[in-house]
Amino acid sequence: MQTVEAVYDNSGTQNPLIEALPGCLDVAQFERQIQCCPPPPQACQSMSMAERRQGLALLPTVFVPLPYMYYIYDSLYRMLQSSYYTLTSRERVTKINALFVSGSSGAGYGAQAQSGALLGTPGIGKTSTLKRCLMLMPQVVSHETYLGKAFYTKQVLWLHVECPSDASQKTMAYNIVRALDMAVGSNHLDYLLRAHAGSASAVATYIKTLCVTYNVGLLVVDEIQNVVATAQRTNRIKPLIRFLTELTNDTCTAVYFTGTTLAESVFQSEEYLRRRTRGPRLLPFKPDGAYRAFLGALWPYQYTPEQAVMTDKLANQIYDYSGGIPAYISKLLEEAQAQALMRGVDKIDGKMVAAAADYLAIQPPRELGTGTFLSDFRPPAEGAVEQPEGNPGPQGTEDTSRDTGPVKRLYAVPRGRKADQRDERDLLVAYKAGVLRELLLSQDMVEEVILC
Repeated sequence: MQTVEAVYDNSGTQNPLIEALPGCLDVAQFERQIQCCPPPPQACQSMSMAERRQGLALLPTVFVPLPYMYYIYDSLYRMLQSSYYTLTSRERVTKINALFVSGSSGAGYGAQAQSGALLGTPGIGKTSTLKRCLMLMPQVVSHETYLGKAFYTKQVLWLHVECPSDASQKTMAYNIVRALDMAVGSNHLDYLLRAHAGSASAVATYIKTLCVTYNVGLLVVDEIQNVVATAQRTNRIKPLIRFLTELTNDTCTAVYFTGTTLAESVFQSEEYLRRRTRGPRLLPFKPDGAYRAFLGALWPYQYTPEQAVMTDKLANQIYDYSGGIPAYISKLLEEAQAQALMRGVDKIDGKMVAAAADYLAIQPPRELGTGTFLSDFRPPAEGAVEQPEGNPGPQGTEDTSRDTGPVKRLYAVPRGRKADQRDERDLLVAYKAGVLRELLLSQDMVEEVILC
C-alpha cells in the first residue's frame, strides 16, 4: 500500500481530487525512473564458475525503456484525469445515495469515463510496463482538509487486477474488492464473503459503491485474453464485459484492458466493445536499429570468461530465434551464457545461441496479428507526444485493425530457396516484362496472339 498525504496545486479547479493528482512526468524523468540498469559485471576473469552462474540472475532484472512506454504512461495519466474531471466531490456523494436507493447511479451526473486496451504479442513487456507506469503514481491519496474545511476521504488513483480464468463476473468483483482492501487496508472482502451475497447484481452494486466511496480513478484489468477460451465454452464473457461497462458508466472509473492479441476477436465482435477498447496493438521488433539498440543495452551483461563481440551474424541469429520478442531476446542471451559456462566455452557464439534456443524450446508465433511494431514508435519529443504513423493512439477515433490483415513473422536472414535464374525466353519472364506476345510470335509458336 502506497499512501501519501494530499498536496494541492491550488489551480483553482475547486476539485480536490484533481488538484491532488501528481504531476505528469516528462520523457527524461519517466525513462530515468522506470529503467533498471544494474552495473555490468566487472573483473569476470577472477570470478568462480558458481559466481558466474549466480550473476546470470541479474540479466532478467534489466529493464530498458522503449519509446512506446511513454505513450502508455501518457494514456494512463489522461484517463486518470478524465475520471476526476467528470465528477466533483458533491456529485460523487449524489451517486452513492442513488446506488444505495435504487442500485443505479441515476442520470445527469458527470460524463462517461474513458476506457482503452493494450494488446500485444506475448513477451512484449505489457504487464511489466503497466506496473512500472502505475508505480510512478501513489496508489492512495489521503485527504483531511481542503481550502480550510474538513475533507476526510481517501482517493484510490488506480487498481490492478487480473481477469479470472473463468471470466466470472462475481470472481472479477472479488478481485477488485481484494485489490481495494490491499490498497486502503480495509476488509470489505471478508464482509462480502460472510454476507453470502447470492446475486451477481448485488455484488456489482456493492463494488460500484466502493469505487465511488474511495474515488477510484483507474481500473487496469490484466490478462484479458482469459475471456477467449471461456467465450468458446460458455456465454460468461458478455456478462463480464457488461459489468465492467456498467462500472465505467455508473462510477466514472476508467477501465484499461491489457492482454495478448487473442482478445482482439472478442473486442471486434461488438461495436460498443470496439469503441471502448481502442488502443495500441504491439508487435515485436523489426530486425533494424531499434532491435540492435535493445540488444546492445543487454550485451554488456556477460559473465563468460571472455566478452563476445556483437557481430551482425550473431545479432541476426538471436533475432531469428527470438522473433524480435524482448522477453525471448533476454532469455536467449542468459541461457546462451549458461550453456557456454556448463560446456566450458569461453564466450557465447552461434552454437551456444542455437543450444539455448533448443533447450528453451522457443517458438515465436508465425502470425503476429495486426498492430504496430516496437521499432515504429518514434521517441516522444519533450513537451509533445506524437503517435506513431499508421496507428491511432489509445484515444484515437478510428480502429484500423479491421482494415489490415495479420502480419507474418519477420526474419533477419530471409528464409526459403534463392530464386532460380530464368532465361529471358522463359514465358513467365516475358509475361512480367510485357513482351510475351512478341516472344510467342518470334518463336513461331502461334500464328496470332490475342491477349485480353
